Amino acid sequence: MAAKDKSRKSSNAVTMHSVAAHAGVSPMSVSNVINGRKVRPATRDAVLRSIEALNYKPNAAARALASATTMRIGLVYSSPDSAFVSAMLVGALDAATRCGAQLLIRRSTSKLSDIRETILALVEEDGANALLLPAPYCEVVSGQDVLKNLGEMPLMGLCAGSELPDVTSVRIDDFAAAYDMTTHLIGLGHRRIAFIRAAAHHRISETRYAGYRQALQDAGIVPDDSIVADGDLTFDMGIVASEALLNLPVPPSAIFASNDDTAAAVISVAHRRGIHVPEQLSVAGFDDSPTSTRLWPPLTTIRQPIIEMTNTAIEVLARRFAEGDVGSEHTIYAPYEIVTRGSTARMTQPI
Repeated sequence: MAAKDKSRKSSNAVTMHSVAAHAGVSPMSVSNVINGRKVRPATRDAVLRSIEALNYKPNAAARALASATTMRIGLVYSSPDSAFVSAMLVGALDAATRCGAQLLIRRSTSKLSDIRETILALVEEDGANALLLPAPYCEVVSGQDVLKNLGEMPLMGLCAGSELPDVTSVRIDDFAAAYDMTTHLIGLGHRRIAFIRAAAHHRISETRYAGYRQALQDAGIVPDDSIVADGDLTFDMGIVASEALLNLPVPPSAIFASNDDTAAAVISVAHRRGIHVPEQLSVAGFDDSPTSTRLWPPLTTIRQPIIEMTNTAIEVLARRFAEGDVGSEHTIYAPYEIVTRGSTARMTQPI
């Protein structure tokens, strides 16, 4: 039996990452070459040489999926307990079914640095040929080389906290929405209005906070950093932030939270402390998720039509996929509105 050529590795031991390392390019570039997507000639030549040198055999099933004419939308999500995620998935499933697309869903870890690997897995392993990235993932990849490696693959962002220069996103005007809710609370007579921010890696942490501050300033109220607390859009961190705010020597008469899950935590803490909502403390949220009507009292909040926004994002993806067009849209704005319920009122009994 002839001796095996030791200079050529067994194809079973070679992966797309091996080829990428050998060629000095990203795994996404290797995927683009294998699946016939547009790349620079020098990149294509380097990848093909490495494929030959390493005797790499791309998985036939994965290639078939990646090159299929059916649109396969890769969708990244994080916390399954989030009301935002639940609404997004409902909208995505509905729109994908209507457009005749397949939905490929991957959960990303809490480390935002892992988003690149999650996207690579959706494209290389699952065969996604279009991507829907909700915030903060669309914000994280903006300006990064992962976008360049995707070539002309259709990609949409969802609920970005600000306009992104290189990612088309469907969003609301978070600054204006936060401004309007703060103005609403001021109109009820509140002057000591606390705010619970989102985590710093969410751009809404900046834009919603900026809207809150501007509304205070325009009403002649000096913003007070002592009644601004940091959260991460979860119920648990909302508990921590609420406790800190209500432990202040002079607690706020109103708390505006960056989402409904956090606002629900505020109401929970108030109930445990015997603080009456809204007589002693007004509470407002953001999103108008199902949570907002399951609380007592029901939550005053900003309605962000997440299901409809997800529908719009997928419809744009479907058109771009069908027409092979990167599109002319940059930022698509959805309407928002303040929904007033029983959690806000004029303060009648100080805490």
